[in-house]
Formats: sequence, C-alpha cells, structure tokens
Amino acid sequence: MNLNLLRTLLLGAIMITMNSCSSDSSENQANATAVQKVVDYSYNSIELETMELINAHRVSIGLNRLEKINHMSYKSEEHDNYMIANNVVNHNDFVARSENIMKTLGAKAVSENIAYNYKTPKAVLDAWLASPGHKVNIEGNFTHFGIAIKENPANGRKYYTNIFAKI
Repeated sequence: MNLNLLRTLLLGAIMITMNSCSSDSSENQANATAVQKVVDYSYNSIELETMELINAHRVSIGLNRLEKINHMSYKSEEHDNYMIANNVVNHNDFVARSENIMKTLGAKAVSENIAYNYKTPKAVLDAWLASPGHKVNIEGNFTHFGIAIKENPANGRKYYTNIFAKI
C-alpha cells in the first residue's frame, strides 16, 4: 500500500477517535519532529496513579496492561505546556506528535486523550470512560502509553495529555 495513502487513512482513523475532554469546556507548535528518543521522564504521583487506574480498568475487562514509555510522556508534557502557555484545550499538532512516536519508537498506531480541570485521577478516568471516543482509546488495541498532568501556575487547573501506541 502506498505510504502516503496509509498515512492518510491512519490520520483519518485518528481524527475519528480523537476527542478533547474538559470539565469547564474548552498549536501550532513550531517544533520540528525530533528523532531523538527521550529516555528520562520524572513522573509525579498523580501521573502514576492515573496510569495505574487505566491499567486496572483494562485488566478488569480482560485487556493487557499498557507499558509506560518515557518518550511518550515527554511528548504529552510538551503538549500540556503548549496548552497552558496558550490557554487552550485541544489536540493541535497531534499529527506531528504521532509521527514522531511512529518514527522514534516504531509505533504502528497512535491515539490521544486530553482533559482539563479534573481534580483527581479517578475523576478524569471516569470522564474519559463516559466519553465514547476517549473510552475507545483507553480500551483500544494498544501496548504502550505515556501521560503528563501539569498544573497551570496561574490558576491551579490541571491539563492532561495521555498518548497511546501500538508498538
């Protein structure tokens, strides 16, 4: 199959399953797609708890646990920082993030959930599971994931980016 056609089909599938999730409602990043794999990422306790809740949900319905990948969490953190800096909640530049993950990690499929202003890991997971598009990503045929949860220093609200990949 032609590589451009495959990318177009993949982008279409990704766009169908991508959704943003915000409790309050509501990048053109100039970053070039880096090919260097980020190996170091420091997880905070909220990120680790959210990842564990996602895995517990997957196991409870007979799915495999997802393995965390620091590079994907780093890409998630970049997007959280973008959303905070621009006061937006969106999937801007998801194509660049997914292409980076495909190229850097050899992923065959990539998807993303975002959320805004949830106070606890359980609250954000419950919201994602209540949303059909987010639930498809959480319960999808993926093997790995990354997450970043960052707080806006100006208002204390949390931004969530959770990337899933099949590697």
